[in-house]
Amino acid sequence: MLTDPASPSRLDYKWKALIAVAIGTFMSTLDSSIVNLAMPTLGHEFGVEITTVEWVAMAYMLALAGLLISMGRLSDMVGHKRVYNVGFAIFTLGSLLCALAQGIHALILFRVVQGAGAAMLASNGAAILTAAFPRSERGKAMGLNGTIVGAGLTVGPSLGGLLIHAFGWRSIFTINLPIGVIGILLASRLLRPDSPVANNERFDLPGALALLSSLTALLLALSRGEAWGWSSTPTVGLFALSLASLILFIRIEMRVPHPTMDLSLFRNRLFSAASSSAVISYMAIATVTFVMPFYLQHVRGYTTAQMGLMLTVVPLTMVVVSPISGWISDRIGSRILSSAGMASVAVALFLLRGLHPESTPAEITVRLILVGLGNGLFTSPNSSAIMGAVPPQRLGVASGMISTVRTVGMVMGIALAGAVIALRSGQLIDAGIAPDDTFGVALKSAFLVAGGIATAGIIPSLVRGREARRAPR
Repeated sequence: MLTDPASPSRLDYKWKALIAVAIGTFMSTLDSSIVNLAMPTLGHEFGVEITTVEWVAMAYMLALAGLLISMGRLSDMVGHKRVYNVGFAIFTLGSLLCALAQGIHALILFRVVQGAGAAMLASNGAAILTAAFPRSERGKAMGLNGTIVGAGLTVGPSLGGLLIHAFGWRSIFTINLPIGVIGILLASRLLRPDSPVANNERFDLPGALALLSSLTALLLALSRGEAWGWSSTPTVGLFALSLASLILFIRIEMRVPHPTMDLSLFRNRLFSAASSSAVISYMAIATVTFVMPFYLQHVRGYTTAQMGLMLTVVPLTMVVVSPISGWISDRIGSRILSSAGMASVAVALFLLRGLHPESTPAEITVRLILVGLGNGLFTSPNSSAIMGAVPPQRLGVASGMISTVRTVGMVMGIALAGAVIALRSGQLIDAGIAPDDTFGVALKSAFLVAGGIATAGIIPSLVRGREARRAPR
């Protein structure tokens, strides 16, 4: 078993664990932000429509989200280091296969491989850090990891543009190869082997498959509902499949001795409130990342380079705020900080609604700084609260839960924003307003709805239960 977190050796080990986790976090974050930038290039390269090329991103997301909790549970059984290292290897192999892909369908398939590896990485990062850092420094660990996420999001778009321009689209995947090899070597050398919690437990394959079916059907319906029509047969069918699979998953988890997801965790008010407020937070943040490019490009007339530079304000602010909020949460808990972060995002969304074609860059920047401030204040303390609310033998599941609610929340936020924009635009056109004049007003409606959701999200953040008493420094 792992040694006492308060021992001197553990205090030295925590920084080694952070290095190993940081490389995996940076690589997966960098990859997702770079690949999104390459979509137009991939469509031109393979001669396919956007409806086909978007599956390059969709396949990765579905594999990632569908496997996170199951891979977290598997790591709780066989060891976090083992699954983390295998994830590094699979992600790196998937990157190589993507770089060698000769057709769009092969590329989509290999992105599934990448997504499976990313699920193994993401479901273990927070678990490894929680086990390595003492309880009194858990928030700091989550904050430093949040800084790495912000760095990946900041570097990704500009690096991706340079790579595609200089070396072609395949380079956005080959860039992962040296990072992956270094990550595998360092993780193998720096991370301590952890013993399985119980050797007689069996992996809950039926539950894992039911959860995979429920999450992938839900995310696919949310992602494609606007294009297919929310009342279309495929969309309704996917929602029905998701609900049926969820019911089946719950029935399985209540009966098996060693479930994929211990449902009793949701009786813990801290775990439930922090998880639900995280979904709401990511819905609000996703609205900003989805809507702002349309405002900057179509309303303000920014070039792609200008737009990318402006949007780096959010992750750059996160880089600064995340470690500070994590450090403070180790001393005062997560409730005040996370609630203040949610409130900051809500205020920012209401202020973003006030943007117009003549808004100055300074006015836009201030609002985006507020978004980054709120996200940085919320995420690190909230993640620390989730990890602290579960027993040690469920750290992998909790880590997977954090990444799952992030993915689900962001997809829900984008789907809702798209639906609001389409609905409001249709209403304005029916009222006799010229189509060119409706877009800016519809964007304001999306910000208003997201601001209301973020405001409502302050409530579950405030009513979270008490956290475990921090160990003395």
